[in-house]
Amino acid sequence: MRTADPGTARHGHTAAVDSSRWPDVAAVPRASRSRTAVTEAVVRRALRGLPLLVRFAGSDPVGRGGPLIEVHDPDRFHARVGTHGLVGFGESYMAGEWDAPDLVAALTVLAAHAAELVPAPLQRLRGLWALRHPHHERNTPDGSRANISRHYDLSNDLFALFLDDTLTYSSALFRGFPAGGDLLAAAQHRKIDRLLDLADVGEGTRLLEIGTGWGELALGAAARGARVTSLTLSREQQALARERVAAAGLGDRVRIELCDYREARGEYDAVVSVEMIEAVGAEFWSEYFRTLDARLAPGGRAALQAITMPHDRMLATRSTFTWIHKYVFPGGFIPSTRAIEETVRDHTGLRPARRDGFGAHYAETLRLWRERFTENSDAVHALGFDETFRRLWTFYLAYSEAGFRSGYLDVQQYLFTKDRMPGVRPASTGGMPGTARRRDVGP
Repeated sequence: MRTADPGTARHGHTAAVDSSRWPDVAAVPRASRSRTAVTEAVVRRALRGLPLLVRFAGSDPVGRGGPLIEVHDPDRFHARVGTHGLVGFGESYMAGEWDAPDLVAALTVLAAHAAELVPAPLQRLRGLWALRHPHHERNTPDGSRANISRHYDLSNDLFALFLDDTLTYSSALFRGFPAGGDLLAAAQHRKIDRLLDLADVGEGTRLLEIGTGWGELALGAAARGARVTSLTLSREQQALARERVAAAGLGDRVRIELCDYREARGEYDAVVSVEMIEAVGAEFWSEYFRTLDARLAPGGRAALQAITMPHDRMLATRSTFTWIHKYVFPGGFIPSTRAIEETVRDHTGLRPARRDGFGAHYAETLRLWRERFTENSDAVHALGFDETFRRLWTFYLAYSEAGFRSGYLDVQQYLFTKDRMPGVRPASTGGMPGTARRRDVGP
């Protein structure tokens, strides 16, 4: 049961929240006094040993010192966390019930200790207390269309406010750190060129791109002389990508189709897919990779960019419904490198040829996006996005950046190849040839 002020809610230091748009942020779960007390004890125990300083209004600070978190309304904070866990933690930030002068630094500490925040006995009972994924968010063809639309169809103008001129919404590849915002577009082109080189895309290449974004990779491939079929489920992305293709005079080489990857047909020399697998869902990973295999001609090459997480954490959180699922990426799930490689081995004839990790580059990319989003807060407001949304998006970008800065998340570029003799399954090599030993790949 929840209680909420009607209309727009405000409480103490907390932000104004439109209850019609954000009912679960405006409404605070009604928790019993004993439940709140248990939650407070668990939270304090978790924080006590961390390199953080957490100040709860009206009580002594907790932690060993470090980045500061100010909890303005402890009662509401504990009610949310005790009822909805990390979903409640994020909603409490959206409501303005807590803040941090350096949000990324604070979240990086929490991400680095994610496996230890919940006591082991409660971890074993995760199935009893963790929120479960809503059934309607399964990534069936219809479910995928709805999930993708909820994020990517928000507004092309919104994304343009924090992305660079390439409108590329995935990790860039920098020459060095720290990088200025004026270097982001070049770093995105460096990333795209590296993927196209991995896939050996050039004059006459028949290329299938799964996940169009706003068309920059398709434009780059067409400029090399490739003939590109690019698939998206976002109507907003399709419309703008087609405009950009036409403006570049490449309409004879690029088709942008509103199409699920499972509906793709034809044979291609190369397949490229950038940070698409995170939206596939674990139950459909085998179908996704079988599609890549089926669409590739013998001798073809598939280049993927994928966000990854440690395998043990992937298994521990596989069924958990998170704040990111609820507010940012419904139906999303991040795989581990082991899960990717085992799925490819067990369900396709593709041969793993190379893997390079460069998570530090994603942290830098996210920093630049976050800073630009903050600088353009007035323009975000002018587009009709309220303060709660702006706190949501700030938390999302900071939360993601913290994941990469802590090493909890990584990002990989993969190359898979298909033998020229169809029907011959490659023998297991027992490893991943060409795997980068360090996180920062070269240009």
